[in-house]
Amino acid sequence: MRSRQPKQLLLALFGEHVVDDEPGPIRASALIGVLEGAGVAAPATRATLDRLVHSGILVRSKQGREIQFSLTGHGVAVLREATNRVRGPRPFDPQGTGWTLVTFTIPEGQRTLRHRLRSTLTWEGFAPLRDGLWLAPGEIDLAGSLEPLCRDLPPNTVVAFHARELGGFPIAESVRAAWDIEGIRREHLAFIEVWDDPAAATQAASALTVRTMLVADWLALLRADPGLPREFMDAQWPAEHSTQVYRRMHQRLVRASAAEFATLIAGPAAATRRTGRVGRPSAPSPTRSAAVRRR
Repeated sequence: MRSRQPKQLLLALFGEHVVDDEPGPIRASALIGVLEGAGVAAPATRATLDRLVHSGILVRSKQGREIQFSLTGHGVAVLREATNRVRGPRPFDPQGTGWTLVTFTIPEGQRTLRHRLRSTLTWEGFAPLRDGLWLAPGEIDLAGSLEPLCRDLPPNTVVAFHARELGGFPIAESVRAAWDIEGIRREHLAFIEVWDDPAAATQAASALTVRTMLVADWLALLRADPGLPREFMDAQWPAEHSTQVYRRMHQRLVRASAAEFATLIAGPAAATRRTGRVGRPSAPSPTRSAAVRRR
């Protein structure tokens, strides 16, 4: 698998534990502790949190001396849209038949907006077919996908339509030019190699950290595989195996990680109330687990 970036891990954490349950603001120290268990240093996590605030995904607040972070409305919309595919029954199958084509024009001075649009299209399975023309398999709900960007996109920026292959004009070569199919296979095999081993559940001391790593890797795989029609794949295509591996490991981690997250957001004060002693929480936090492991 590609290296896990702090942004991937934070989005995985918020997507799994925050976007649906709305636990309230999360302490920066708690987020740092979870990512430390995944090998991300605190300064990198803080810098990524700052960038997510700047991009409108998170909002920062303060309670006493603690800095806290919450999802914005835009952040909720982005993660809920992603969740539909993360939890979908067949995440690597095209939705519908034919192909969706998109062309767009964004002024040079709006590079950030252009990057956000391209990132959204990539997540939805699009790839550039040629200059200014992007292609995705199936019938993409582009209006829903672009909803978080609508307030920033000028009118008529994006033009999209649905198409089918015409006889005499085979699309196979265009598909192979737009997507590195063998590269996608390698991404699946790398995911399987890491997560099909039962010992992967113990690669960090905290189940919450391991679940965050798993979902970050799954998000990366979903981004790499656009869900091309099966006619372009061979009989050994590994997408179904990847899905089975993900669900099996996720199910193994879900209960322990949810309990750890509940303890984490309760904070030291709640832990003191449960035990009657300062500094002796009833369950180890990811931060404490990471520190023990380093010793």
